[in-house]
Amino acid sequence: MENILSMRPRKVFEKLSIPIDEIQEIHLQAEQPLMIKHQGKEMMIDVCGNPGVPEKEALLVSVEDIQESLAYICQYSLYAYEDDIRNGFITIRGGHRIGVSGQVAVEAGRVKSISHVSSLNIRISHQIFGCGNKIFKYLWDDGKPCHTLMVSPPGMEKTTLLRDLIRLFSNGVEEYPGVRVSLVDERSEVGACYLGIPQNNLGIRTDVMDCCPKAEGIRMMVRSMSPRMVAFDELGDEEDIKAAVYAVHCGCKVLATLHGSCMEDVLKRLGVRNHRLFERYIFLNNSKYIGQIDRILNQNYQTIYESV
Repeated sequence: MENILSMRPRKVFEKLSIPIDEIQEIHLQAEQPLMIKHQGKEMMIDVCGNPGVPEKEALLVSVEDIQESLAYICQYSLYAYEDDIRNGFITIRGGHRIGVSGQVAVEAGRVKSISHVSSLNIRISHQIFGCGNKIFKYLWDDGKPCHTLMVSPPGMEKTTLLRDLIRLFSNGVEEYPGVRVSLVDERSEVGACYLGIPQNNLGIRTDVMDCCPKAEGIRMMVRSMSPRMVAFDELGDEEDIKAAVYAVHCGCKVLATLHGSCMEDVLKRLGVRNHRLFERYIFLNNSKYIGQIDRILNQNYQTIYESV
């Protein structure tokens, strides 16, 4: 991970006492302190790698740091990553996603490019084996997997939980048999594919369609791969919802995530016609730790699991 950073921040992370795989985010903003997110808390870092220092002692990120880091991230070929940058993020090997912000050029009402990049937010991908074990049994009903939606605001590790649940459904656990899973991984975050091969363990029955728009990928996988379950990250616009409904009507179970914090957010996104699409709703929060599973509701919005 340090190899995508410019030399000054890289030297800081070489001295940092916190292991890189425990860091959730690295934030570089021009003329602002170098910051990380660890266990849900933001910390500033000084030149000696000491976390949690006051602002006046923190390393100040320069414009040159941003430019040099972006060059490393894009392997000195910004043109090759032009489409990714236009969408506001770049996904690199390992499934790590780098958010990009700067000056936007608009053409015909759409973003044409982002230039003069002033901030990079590196979200570090984690695979935590077994984080879905405790709740897995609640996602079955009468011997069949349930249509399941995971809900939380950004940055609470719902993608990490999604990754582990895919693995569990794919491999099977004790009395729960493994099922064929088709993952549509639009941003390469879940499987972290490299040359088409997932770098993360997604189980023995999981097929991955990498870097494909969700709606199109869902239809392709349903038609061609005979899945029992279709999985994807971040249920988005109306087209995504229509594709999920299509998968359900074809007899597939759906496992997905959505940005939100409560049932009202879910219902608002799904709309009146699709408000009964899912049979299980998993809500996460970070009141105790990142990725904490707060509660699970059934299709009648009744609580069937609650953390204590």
